[in-house]
Amino acid sequence: MRIGIDARELAGHATGAGRYLAGLLGEWARDARAPRHEFVLYAAEPPAATLDARRFASRVVPGTPGTWWEQVRLPAVAARDHLDVWFSPAYSIPLRLHVPRVVAIHDVSFVAHPEWFGAREGIRRRWLCRAAVERAAAIVTISEFSRQEIRQRLGVPAGKIHVIPPGVEVPSHQAPATRPQLDGNSTELRPGSPNRQRREGGSHPRVLFVGSIFNRRHVPDLIRAFAPIARAHPGASLAIVGDNRSTPLEDLRGAIAAEGVQAQVFWHEYVSDDRLRELYAGARAFAFLSEYEGLGLTPLEALAAGVPAVLLDTPVARESCQDAALYVPPNDLAATTRALETALFDNPARARLLAAAPVALAKYDWPRAARETLAVLERCVS
Repeated sequence: MRIGIDARELAGHATGAGRYLAGLLGEWARDARAPRHEFVLYAAEPPAATLDARRFASRVVPGTPGTWWEQVRLPAVAARDHLDVWFSPAYSIPLRLHVPRVVAIHDVSFVAHPEWFGAREGIRRRWLCRAAVERAAAIVTISEFSRQEIRQRLGVPAGKIHVIPPGVEVPSHQAPATRPQLDGNSTELRPGSPNRQRREGGSHPRVLFVGSIFNRRHVPDLIRAFAPIARAHPGASLAIVGDNRSTPLEDLRGAIAAEGVQAQVFWHEYVSDDRLRELYAGARAFAFLSEYEGLGLTPLEALAAGVPAVLLDTPVARESCQDAALYVPPNDLAATTRALETALFDNPARARLLAAAPVALAKYDWPRAARETLAVLERCVS
């Protein structure tokens, strides 16, 4: 069986969908069932993945990897490869490709909360996703919460949706490909800097946030909730990792300056996997105040690294982290401050949270995710 894959998300700085696809491909490279299949990866530039070229062929489709590339340039190239099935790891599919197609839809925030997206971007996302679920042979999603959202908001029959949780792991240790882009305090955070270890590492308490910055994740509120801790504990720090994709644009630097915590809050727009592993290893608490996610992988990564999480109290947060997190109500900065203090300084509470982590993490397993996703692809062909 020849499986075509949209591999755009593997290029550049891979974020959620790129890491999701990389996890599946890594397991398919090892899975005893997968060698009977051939995988063909399509991208606008060579995918940043080390795979056996005999089983994982690459096709470079020139152009900017947006909607026109996906809907016009890509099908023309893929049609010549005599594919048996197609897999898209993120929300949309090539509508003019005439083979069975499987699409992964991680959440439907653009339908549930259109106000979080610019008008043009929201219309594009909603149209492409609705067209994808109508034409796809099967839909893969990552949580029971997202299954219900897809059913209710997109009108998809339950039998067409397959819940396959992804694997969770702390990013692997590897040589950095790109120096991290940092904020105005970047000279204090360069690799090897003693100030970086003093302010962010060692025994000093650090809170960590990892994820693209959207309005729904309330990062300015996290800064405000952390500020009382910063004033009470001069050695405490908050590290924020993620590029700012908020609409309307949130002024993170302004929020940091307004609280007077420039010396203790550090914003990294991007870090390598190597640096991210260091940040997880040096954190004592993880914070993710998101009101809407398909799953929320970075709190699970934190648990896998032995870092207790403070989460906004939502159904999907409860589904994923269960008893291994502290939950706070929306728009309650005082409660968030108290929860952060507990996660940082209350050792018995930290121990209880981390003791619950193995149960919460048990279902997030890459071999299982790859095996079940491959089975969906096989059924669509048979």
